[in-house]
Amino acid sequence: MAYTPRLKEEYKSRVISALKEEFGYTNVMQVPKLEKIVLSRGVGAAVSDKKLIDYAVDELTKITGQKAVSTISKKDVASFKLRKGMPIGAKVTLRGERMYEFLDRLITSALPRVRDFSGIKATGFDGRGNYNLGVLEQIIFPEIDIDKVNKISGMDITFVTTAQTDKEAKSLLTELGLPFKKN
Repeated sequence: MAYTPRLKEEYKSRVISALKEEFGYTNVMQVPKLEKIVLSRGVGAAVSDKKLIDYAVDELTKITGQKAVSTISKKDVASFKLRKGMPIGAKVTLRGERMYEFLDRLITSALPRVRDFSGIKATGFDGRGNYNLGVLEQIIFPEIDIDKVNKISGMDITFVTTAQTDKEAKSLLTELGLPFKKN
C-alpha cells in the first residue's frame, strides 16, 4: 500500500465534510483545497557576499526536503548596489505529498518552538484566499542545526488555496490545524 501523509488523509476524511457543512457546498469539487506552499527568503546582504545565497538555498532544502532555487534581481537599483541578474534570495515551491508533510511538521514541531507563541495572526490573507506567514527565525525548524547557522534570518511562507474568499481559506487552514489567534 502506498504511503499518504497524515494531513492528506485527514483532509479527505474530515475536512471536506466539515467545510461542506459550514459553507453548504453541493459538490465535493467546490470545497477549497491547499494547492501549494511557497517558502521564500530574501538575502539582501548577498550583494556583497555570494556565499550567503548558497547558505539560504541549503537551509531551505534541509527544511523542506526539496531542492531550493536562488532568485535573481529583475532590475538595477543603484542605491542598493544591485545589478540586474544578481542572485538576491532563495525559494522553494511544495506541492502534493511534500506539501502536506511540510505543513504537518510546521504545525506540530516548528511553530510550538517559537518563543512566547500564542497563535499566528489572521491578518495575512490577500483577499483571494491565499495566506502569507512570516517566520522570524529559521532555527524554529528541527532540521536546522543551531551550531551551524552563520546568521539568523527569517522567511516568508505562502499558502495558496483554491478558496474564493478569505473566510473560506481561513476555515480550510484552521481545519488543517494552523493555530490562528483568537480575537
